[in-house]
Amino acid sequence: MKIAIIGATGRAGSRILTEAKNRQHDVTAIVRNPAKLSDPDVKSIEKDIFSLQAADLAPFDVVVNAFGTDSSQNHLHLEVAKHLVSLLNGKEKPRLLIVGGAGSLLVDDQGTKVSSTPDFPPAYLPTATAMGEELVFLRTLDNVNWTFFSPAAEFGPGERTGQFRLGKDHLLVDSQGKSHISMEDYAIALIDEIEHANYVRERFTIGY
Repeated sequence: MKIAIIGATGRAGSRILTEAKNRQHDVTAIVRNPAKLSDPDVKSIEKDIFSLQAADLAPFDVVVNAFGTDSSQNHLHLEVAKHLVSLLNGKEKPRLLIVGGAGSLLVDDQGTKVSSTPDFPPAYLPTATAMGEELVFLRTLDNVNWTFFSPAAEFGPGERTGQFRLGKDHLLVDSQGKSHISMEDYAIALIDEIEHANYVRERFTIGY
């Protein structure tokens, strides 16, 4: 499949790119600085996200939004989603997969979010709120082929094990009560979703 990855030089985006390339997909990185790509053979489009036009995305089967920013620019998560949706409005292809956050996942059946729990780090609350607003926006749409993929609470570089569980809106925890996933295993599940489309116009999540 033809896959475009926005934020392909970031921590999650670079691992998604590697996983897609290793599975023989036709991958293009959408980046502001192609020199930062670890693989010089990867095709790239050198553009800022807000400079992208519908014609830039039209050739692809899937667009992965792995955009990341610092906490001072959290408003950009929603703005980026709105811009991409404006380019994909009314089209089944390309499909839009968004690397989401864990803060909006539920911890019970009463609607309590991870970001509302007492132990949630205050420093992460603005980002969790912003990415939660992004999901709320996506859920208002029925004319864009979107999927929002929330990681586990602890999400960072690690091992590619291929052993994980998937869920929908509830935080997944292991037998010790820990919620964690490596970026490498997250990338496996994301490319699986690209290949099989099990969660169309839905949020899903992952954990060990």
